[in-house]
Amino acid sequence: MASSIQLLTFAFLGLTTALTPSSVTETHPKLQTWKCTLAGGCVSQNTALVIDELTHPIHQTNSTLPCATASNTLNSTVCPDAATCAKNCAVDGISDYTKYGVFANGSSVEMHQVNPHGSVLSPRLYLLGEGGEEYEMLKLTGQELSFDVDSSALPCGMNGALYLSEMAADGGKSALNTAGAKYGSGYCDAQCHNLPVINGVVRPPFHFLLLSSPAFHVLG
Repeated sequence: MASSIQLLTFAFLGLTTALTPSSVTETHPKLQTWKCTLAGGCVSQNTALVIDELTHPIHQTNSTLPCATASNTLNSTVCPDAATCAKNCAVDGISDYTKYGVFANGSSVEMHQVNPHGSVLSPRLYLLGEGGEEYEMLKLTGQELSFDVDSSALPCGMNGALYLSEMAADGGKSALNTAGAKYGSGYCDAQCHNLPVINGVVRPPFHFLLLSSPAFHVLG
C-alpha cells in the first residue's frame, strides 16, 4: 500500500470509549491507498480516515451537558458504572474534519497541529478499510508498506509519529462500545493504565479526557 501523506503527525492505530453514537452524522475523509502484488499489480482501495474517538464531541445522551465534571473526572451520577455510562453518554459524529486540522485530498492527507487562532489541535487518525466500519488491517509478513511523509512544516518542539499498533478490526465493538471503529475506538498503548475507558469499559474514577502528546495516528 502506498500513498503520499503530508502531515504533522501520523501513526496506525485506534482509541476507545463506552459511548453510544448519537444522530449526528460521521463523514470520513477519503484517502486513496493501493494494494500491490507481482501478479496483479497495484489495485486502488477506497479507504478512509477516522479521528480518535476521544476527540469526538462527547455529552450526556439527552442533553449537551458533558459526562465529565469541571475537574475533568467522570460525573459519578451519569457514570456510576460502565453499563450506565454507556447508556447515559453519547458520541457525536464529525461532519467536517477540517475543523480538527485534517485535510484529505486523493492519496494525500495534510494534518495541522495548530489552527489559525493558535490553539493546538493534535489530530490522531486511524485508517478505515473499504465500507468504513472496520480498520484496514495491515498484515506485513512477506509484504511491504510504503508511504511518504513530509514533516518539514512540523513546528519546533512538537512530536510527529508514524507507527503500527495491534488493534481489533472492529475497534473493540461490544454491547458497551457500540461506536466501534467507525468512531475511532479501540486503541491502547503503554499508557493504557491512564485511560478512563478501554474497549468500551469505563474505569472510574480515572479522568474522562486524556491530553496526549501531539501524535497523529492512522491504524494497522
